[in-house]
Amino acid sequence: MAKWHDNARGASDVGEYRDILPDGLKKGRGAGLNPGNRFETVRLHVLGEYLDAEHAAAPDSDAPPNPTGTATIVYRDHTKSLINHVNHPDIHFNWTINPYRGCEHGCIYCYARPDHERLGFSSGLDFETRIIAKPDAPKLLRDELASPKWKGEMIQVCGDTDCYQPLEAKMKITRGCLEVFAECRQPICIITKNRLVTRDIDLLGELAKHGAVRVAISVTSLDRSLSMKMEPRASSPADRLRAIRELTDAGIPTMVMVAPIVPGLTDKEVPNILKAVAEAGALNAGYVLLRLPHQIKALFIEWAQRHFPDRAKHIETLIRDMRGGELYQSKWGERQKGTGPMAEQIANVFKVFVKRYGLDKPMPPMSKDSFRPPLVGNDGQMGLFA
Repeated sequence: MAKWHDNARGASDVGEYRDILPDGLKKGRGAGLNPGNRFETVRLHVLGEYLDAEHAAAPDSDAPPNPTGTATIVYRDHTKSLINHVNHPDIHFNWTINPYRGCEHGCIYCYARPDHERLGFSSGLDFETRIIAKPDAPKLLRDELASPKWKGEMIQVCGDTDCYQPLEAKMKITRGCLEVFAECRQPICIITKNRLVTRDIDLLGELAKHGAVRVAISVTSLDRSLSMKMEPRASSPADRLRAIRELTDAGIPTMVMVAPIVPGLTDKEVPNILKAVAEAGALNAGYVLLRLPHQIKALFIEWAQRHFPDRAKHIETLIRDMRGGELYQSKWGERQKGTGPMAEQIANVFKVFVKRYGLDKPMPPMSKDSFRPPLVGNDGQMGLFA
């Protein structure tokens, strides 16, 4: 039994200076910076080597060991609710759950990074190494699905951070939630970039029998070397393709998100990615353009300069060309796809090859007709009187 860290402190580890972390930390982690928290007015600047020592000395961790010695610290989330309502015009779902906050995958581009600042952490290395876990999630979910107010609407699982990040292999919080979903025949959609999703094919298959599940696999690149730099702890491209095949063969409707497309780095891979995922059995495909809100700008530009010094400036120029001269624009309807000639070219190429490889088929409709509230109370008996 792991010892939980119960105090997620409300202070950023690194202040105004964008300190570059020691070389050892760059292996197995995405961020090379721990930028100051944008919500903090008083900040403590800590040199990188002290951060290194702090993480390496963490006494308890629920993460697989990292070859650099950088530990993942897990904090217990004492939340009293799980299902979140979302209301955004360019998002297709209204409800979401997130078993974890922060993500060990360490994807340098992750749009969820700035949310970690609301917890008092940095969007950089902290996002990858200080994870907030919700061990009570299955119980909270059961209670909320039992409410007379709940009508079985579709829930997006991991609308923010990945519910199948490496910690899940040990903690099994997502697995516990899926057991509740399957019992209730609650319709869900899952998006992940981890092959661990295939572990739960038994439960996903039960949901599929009732038209109550879709899975989306995120495929950003087919280049193993690039993937290891950009998404250091996510499954390899080959493993993601195998996951698509296994899910499809099990009768689980599976689509692919080519997300994000990074101009000047992964955009030319789009046709090959679509061909590969179609051959793996995916039914449909969508895409999202690289998004760099808040501190992610500094993280991504530093990452590009470190890994691709010869191309970094060109990549930045292309990003700005699709964002009206800025590194990011948050306008609804444009933030996902961008604007300008380069954005139009990517959209047109995607459309052509989606059609060529038969990835424009509609996904099977989701149904809440089979939803049934869970049994609650002593051994579930009180549910008989609901």
